[in-house]
Amino acid sequence: MKELWIEVNESIPNHTKDSLLKLAAQVCDAILVDAQDIENAKKTGVKIAAGSGDSDIRVLEVFDRGKVAKLKSVGKAVAVRVTIKGKEDEETAIKAASLLSDYIILDCPDWKVIPLENLIAKTRGKCKLLAEVSCAEDAKLALETLELGADGVVLKTSDPDELMKTAVITQKQALKIELAPVKVVEIKPIGMGARVCVDTCDLMKTGEGILVGCQSAGLFLVEAEVHESPYVETRPFRVNAGPVSLYTLSSLGKTRYLSELKAGEEILIVNRSGNIRPTNVGRVKIEWRPLVLIEAERERKKIKTIVQNAETIRLVTKDGSKSIAELKTGDEVLAYITEGGRHFGTLVKEETVMER
Repeated sequence: MKELWIEVNESIPNHTKDSLLKLAAQVCDAILVDAQDIENAKKTGVKIAAGSGDSDIRVLEVFDRGKVAKLKSVGKAVAVRVTIKGKEDEETAIKAASLLSDYIILDCPDWKVIPLENLIAKTRGKCKLLAEVSCAEDAKLALETLELGADGVVLKTSDPDELMKTAVITQKQALKIELAPVKVVEIKPIGMGARVCVDTCDLMKTGEGILVGCQSAGLFLVEAEVHESPYVETRPFRVNAGPVSLYTLSSLGKTRYLSELKAGEEILIVNRSGNIRPTNVGRVKIEWRPLVLIEAERERKKIKTIVQNAETIRLVTKDGSKSIAELKTGDEVLAYITEGGRHFGTLVKEETVMER
């Protein structure tokens, strides 16, 4: 199993630190912090790594043979941080591994793949190699290098969403959200509008689609065009999502307007159980079509979406899906209910935003 560490830097704002630590408690093997944050990080129950203080793993910024030996003699786990800029640094990492350091944390600022390949080959079985990364994409590269990959990654980020994506890559966390049934209270044709079809680079199955809505606080699961019809072919790569102004969930914790999506960008496919997998947009097609407003309610909270007024558009339900042509008040469909109010797609809890 690959290890996932998160580095929580001193400069990160406190509310962001709290979010990162909360997630780290669920998905991380260790948290790398500055000495002043050790006590707060300990509340997570995860191993703590630090350069000083009462930590589970002592991190040495400079390789020192004597310090490694002393720390190991008292039973302390040791991680040596090495910045790889040339052959000499590779030799330092190899020496540190030979002296029974538990971890070598590698920072490869220039060449990322070749130094890691060399060190995987030369230190395999002596200690664990952890690659410093700043995003999930770099983590994937590090964990696949030389087929064997690094033993883990140290993620340096202030973005909880990036931590979750990296957790999926390291197989620490399956992507999942909780969908809830909402009761339809109004269905109202509203005339013509610019409607978006999102064509993905994947094939969807029955009960899968993407989340869209008029408000970021409530997103409806619109099913892909997977049902056979005597009039049109199935298009399991496509979701007829709704007008350009709707929100969609493009990654965990972040929304986009449908108007912003374009080929190559990431979007999330969701099924009725809330399981998520990322895919990429293959094309976005905008056409002017008749639209219908759907308003639903859960626990006195009202949410809305708008879709094309056509039989092929279906909202996912607990046990199946319902065509817009068959939908009636009192029906229940699935939606993602969350906190509303976004600034460029990111939730800002301290800001007061009303969505109607």
